[in-house]
Amino acid sequence: MAYVPAPGYQPIYNPPLPHATPIVGGLRPGMSIYVQGTVPHHTKRFRVNFSCGPQKGADIALHFNPRFDSGDKIVLNSFQQGKWAKEEHEHNMPFHEGEPFELLFTITPEGYQIMVNRTPCCEFRHRIPPERVQVVEADGDLELQSLNVIGGGMMGGGGLYYPQPGMLGMQPNMPPPPTSLPMMAGPASFHPQVPYVANFPGGLTSKKTVVVKGLVPQGAKSFRINFKMGYSKDIALHINPRLNEKTVVRNSLLNGQWGSEERELPHNPFQPGQYFDLSIRCGNRRFKVFANGQPLFNYNHRFHNFQQIDTLEINGDVALSYVQF
Repeated sequence: MAYVPAPGYQPIYNPPLPHATPIVGGLRPGMSIYVQGTVPHHTKRFRVNFSCGPQKGADIALHFNPRFDSGDKIVLNSFQQGKWAKEEHEHNMPFHEGEPFELLFTITPEGYQIMVNRTPCCEFRHRIPPERVQVVEADGDLELQSLNVIGGGMMGGGGLYYPQPGMLGMQPNMPPPPTSLPMMAGPASFHPQVPYVANFPGGLTSKKTVVVKGLVPQGAKSFRINFKMGYSKDIALHINPRLNEKTVVRNSLLNGQWGSEERELPHNPFQPGQYFDLSIRCGNRRFKVFANGQPLFNYNHRFHNFQQIDTLEINGDVALSYVQF
């Protein structure tokens, strides 16, 4: 089976298991693997493997294996030359049946730093050079929402990219499917504090995409994502999930005046206790917004000199997982 890397940014969500994401050029310190999913009820175990090849029996640099059927624990190990090495155990189980989670593997010169739900979980020292890792695979009793490779890769810098749908079934040398969504070019900011403020160097450009991942806490009422012009208090795009109204309001504040609200949605991705993944793309005529891989809404530009939009502001009842643009 061929694993063909995709040079574009196109989210894929809720993939069937087993799911494998190629690592172009291997892993390097500073890169991260970000996994979102849910532990089903009556789960036994699941795994995330950092494999040195797509074939069965390939060496595994890191085997991350939460087990619920033999005393709640996480088993960490490596597999080399057809044999498992010595297991390491983490008995403080951060995963819970029926609950969503976020899992972050950060590669350092010494090993893998692993966080679950924003809390340090465990570490695993390199036994196999991370540069040999070619595939990250997830399988087992797991509802996988997304698996993202962050940093490095084909960009040569801090990029975020996803596998293309149907990628695992491609034939060798087959070109990847076209995509209109660009890759991320900037480094990701992990677990930033709220309120969050960042600047777009040089302002927004056509096809610029901003990714916001986060968690809506239980009891949340509302939060706001604002695209602003730093020289004024105007807001070109105001995205306002209102949990108490079960809607997402979009609007603009121009010359000190709010415009007409837009509220129509095909679905509402913001639910208490649930993670979300928002992709906001600036086009020449409108913003296109995707949530969890599905189109959520378009918003026609009311402020047409979008190059002057240079500030991103996020505040309210939200816990941010990462922001990237």
